[in-house]
Amino acid sequence: MSEDLTAVARFLYEAGTLKNTARSGWWMAGVKHPESVAEHSWRTALIATIIAKLEGADPARAAFLAVWHDSQETRTGDVNHLGKKYSGGEADPRDITADQVAGMPELLAEAVRDLVAEYEAKESVEAICARDADKLECMIQGIEYRDQGYTKAQRWIDNSRERIVTKTGQALADTVLATGSLDWLRTALGERQS
Repeated sequence: MSEDLTAVARFLYEAGTLKNTARSGWWMAGVKHPESVAEHSWRTALIATIIAKLEGADPARAAFLAVWHDSQETRTGDVNHLGKKYSGGEADPRDITADQVAGMPELLAEAVRDLVAEYEAKESVEAICARDADKLECMIQGIEYRDQGYTKAQRWIDNSRERIVTKTGQALADTVLATGSLDWLRTALGERQS
């Protein structure tokens, strides 16, 4: 086995830790067992596809960016905004990514570094769509937690909504706010909406 593929294999195991890395900000809303970073990233990628397609951007590229947007949290954990205040700020995701991909085949390492750099630069339409998807996913998760009785989640709902910038993202956020979190189930069952 070549050394560069060993580096890829190590990264794949590392990425798996995101399935067990809790999104720590939800603890402040009282959520005892919040979603994982991997769960968040999965729905963020779906939302990025939708926003990008409706914005006329490349949906595959936006989803690709969204999949990688929190991959650095294998090394930092999910540090919430209050924690960042006391930890001296946030490590640059580009630097963490460079360490993560060290030793991989250069073609792959460069592609991953470029993806993270594009997301962090916030300049491409796809990066903007992926960033909006990140905020919209947090907003939706907040609504779901609020509907489960975690009333303090409203702060995350409001803050996330304020940070969405694309026309599609804003319209979708408003629609999500006007839609019940279980309306999809009622519709699938053919039940009347209240």
